[in-house]
Order: sequence, then C-alpha cells, then structure tokens
Amino acid sequence: MRGPFSSVRAKASLGATAVVAVALVAAGVAVLLSLRVNLTDQADRAADRAAREVALEIASAAPDRTPYAELELPDAEDHPVRVTDEDGRTLALSEDLQRIDGTAVPPAGKKAPNPSEADDDNKDDSWDDTGNDDDGGGHGSHGGDGGRDHPEDDDPAVGEIDDTTDYREGTATVDGATGAYRFATVEATDRSGRTVLVHAGATLADRESALNTTGAAMLLGLPVLLLVVGGVTWLVTRRALRPVEGIRGEMAAITASTDLSRRVPEPATRDEVARLARTTNETLAALEAAVDRQRRFVADASHELRSPIASLRTQLEVGHAHPGLLDVPGAVADTVRLQQLAGDLLMLARLDAGERPGTARTDLGALVREEAAQRPRDRFPVTVRTAEGCDVLGSRAQLARVLGNLLDNAQRHAAGSVEASVRREGGWVVLAVADDGAGVPEAERERIFERFVRLDEARSRDDGGAGLGLAIARDIAERHNGTLTTTQPPTGGALFELRLPPPPDH
Repeated sequence: MRGPFSSVRAKASLGATAVVAVALVAAGVAVLLSLRVNLTDQADRAADRAAREVALEIASAAPDRTPYAELELPDAEDHPVRVTDEDGRTLALSEDLQRIDGTAVPPAGKKAPNPSEADDDNKDDSWDDTGNDDDGGGHGSHGGDGGRDHPEDDDPAVGEIDDTTDYREGTATVDGATGAYRFATVEATDRSGRTVLVHAGATLADRESALNTTGAAMLLGLPVLLLVVGGVTWLVTRRALRPVEGIRGEMAAITASTDLSRRVPEPATRDEVARLARTTNETLAALEAAVDRQRRFVADASHELRSPIASLRTQLEVGHAHPGLLDVPGAVADTVRLQQLAGDLLMLARLDAGERPGTARTDLGALVREEAAQRPRDRFPVTVRTAEGCDVLGSRAQLARVLGNLLDNAQRHAAGSVEASVRREGGWVVLAVADDGAGVPEAERERIFERFVRLDEARSRDDGGAGLGLAIARDIAERHNGTLTTTQPPTGGALFELRLPPPPDH
C-alpha cells in the first residue's frame, strides 16, 4: 500500500531537507559558539585595558600620598571597577556601583564578608576574584580573592603591574540596574610597597544582544530555508523523473497489449534516465526477437513433426485396413526420424533454458576415435587423425553430440570420403570434419547454422535432416567458449572446424 512518502520525489525531498537541516543546525551552533568566543575575547580585552589603566595610575602615583580616594575610575555602567588590598578591604570602587555578583559592596575601608562567617542571606562568592566561578575560567597565575595570601615573591615589584590577568564572568548592579559583565583582575604595587588588586569589568550586553539576535534570525530563517530546499528538490526531482513516468506508462501499455514492437520514449538528454530508456528499448528489441524466434521455432517444429506423424499414421491406417500392405520398414524409419527430431527439440529447449556444460576434462582425440568406431552403418568410413594432448573442459555428452551432428552432415553430402581430425593450433584445440561433397556456398555459410535451415539440395533428399543439427552444434560450441565455422578447403568439399580453449594448465 502506497504511503504519502513512498514516492521517490517525496523521499528525495525529505532526505535533502533533513541533510540541509542537520548541516544548518551544525553550522548555526558553530557560528554561535564562534561569535560567543570572539565577543568574549573583546570583552576580556576591554576589561583588561580598563583594569591596567587603573593599575597604572596606582603604580605611578607618588609614595607620599594616598591615591585611592582620588583615582579617576571609568564609568561604572561600562567598566565597574573595584580596588582591594590583599586582605580584601575595598580601597576604591566606581561611583554608583552597588553590587557585584549579587552581593552588596562594602564601603571603602571595610573588609569583604567571609562566606563562612556570613549568614545564609549574605553568603556569596561575589568577592572571589580568582576566576574559579562557574561561568568563566581564570587566565594567568594569580587570583584575586580578597582573603587569599600571596607570597611576596609573587607580587609585582614596587611601582609595577603584574603581567598576568585573571578573567571571570559575573554580574554587577550599577545604580539599581543589574547586568552581565566580564571581569579582569590585575595585581599592582604602589610606590609605598602595598600590593592591591584591581577588578575591572566590561559589559556583556553587546554579546548577549548579538547572540540573541543571531539565534532568533537562525530560528526564523531555518524553517523558511528548509521549505525552499524541500520545494526546489521536489520540483527538480519531479522534472527529472518525468521521463521515468513516461517509460513506466509505456511499459504498462506494452504489458497490457503484448505488443513488443512498441518502444518507450527516449529523452533527448544524456543522463541516466536517457540511458535507462535506451537500455529498455534494447531489451524490448531483444525480447521481440526472442519471441519471434520462438514463434518461428514452434511453427517449424510443428511443420517438421507433422510430416513424420502424418506418414506414420497413414501407414498404420493402411496396415490396419489391409495388413498385407503395411510398410513396416517405412513406419520404423518414420518413427526413428520422429524420435531424432524430438531429441533435437529437447536439446534446443535445454540450451535455450541456459543449461551450462560441465567442467570435466575430456580427451577430444579419444572422443573422436570412440565415436567414429560406433558408426559402422555410415555410407563412407570415417578417416580419423588425432594428436596427443588435445584435452578440453566441458560436457562429454554435448561434445559427442556436436561430433555426431557434424559427421551426420558430412555423410549426407560426401561424394566418397569423410575425415575427422583433432590438432592443437595456437591457443586452441581444433576438431575438423571434412567431406568431398559439393561444399557450402559462401553466401550460405552463416545461414546454415540457423534453426530449421536447409539448403535446397538437402531438402530434395529423402534422408535430409530437419535443419537442427548444425544449429545445435554451434549453440553447444558457444556454451563451451568456442566457435564453429565452415569453409571450403583447396581440395573441395566442406570443412567444419570446432575450436575450443584448452584447460588453464595447458
């Protein structure tokens, strides 16, 4: 039962749409990840730049003054800045900065709350500047935890800034508005020898906006693009398969009408469909020829069978009415002829059915000698000449049938002698049967191998065959990967040569 997606067009459209969908989703994820990384790097650079500007101002200040209350800090909305000492006390922070990561900012000079000492409402890692939060990883060798002890040999020298920077993501509340930020932490040592931590943030609003906009555009554009891909694939496949439908319809009409002379339409293109149409027409032509041959074969077989059967019936009816007039030898001859014809027809039927020869090794010379010795009633004795080492592979019975048919043909046309020989010639084993008769006209040398074909001379003879012997012989030769041809030797008469390949080890 055909389903809605059983057609080639539907399968091709769904397949193409699925492949494009997977590719677009993968590309979209890659684009979003790449965009996130790039925008995060931009925020890192902005935060690092802001932190180092403040750190540079601290490191370059005169040692006899306290610069922290007078630091020129950037706008808190763009770059919230908090400066702490190594004990976590806030030395300076941006104006209007109220919270970082959801924890209230203590006033200047106050130590950040210790999470282990604060109550449940105030427990938070907002003052943990080491970059060990869930959203971002730290870079560099230093952290920025206010309560963290730093070995003196890790601190920058007086008036210098540490080369490393730690990064993390978090939130900051500026003037009542909370936003996502990327924080950079830099260590610096002022002229008085105090080491401080500068925490500066860069807003991630642009990153989140870009990611949201890009994601929304992808979500909106993906269905539209998939519909376009599916529709185009459907139309293209429909156009490409239109000739196939024409071929199918014509084949259905041929099947219904049994008219094998009809042919399917061949498109003018040179693609696979055009080759399919040509191959289909070639198959129809071969099938038509095979059916015609079969019809001619049946008609000829019926004609050939009708004669001996009618003759035998007439003789039996006469013998029944007048026993003294019964021609027993004639009835026996007709019966033998009928038996031979039935055997030939049975052999042709087996050959047409694709019966393959065996692979047994047969000495062709010994076969010729044995078959010639079993023909004592021939009109002329068969002269046999064979060479050694003339083995072939195949069915001994079928090869004997070929030899018998060639000898029968030679006996019917010979004037006084028949010769059979076996030899090696090049890469072939050659069985030759020659007679000294009138020979075969050059124009008829291929036609005599067709079924039920007899030359006029043969038709005039009472002992002529049905015209199947040579056809059977050639079919058997071809099924043994060999050839059977006829020529006229210089001495006259007819020469039939069967060429067969030797076994592989010869």
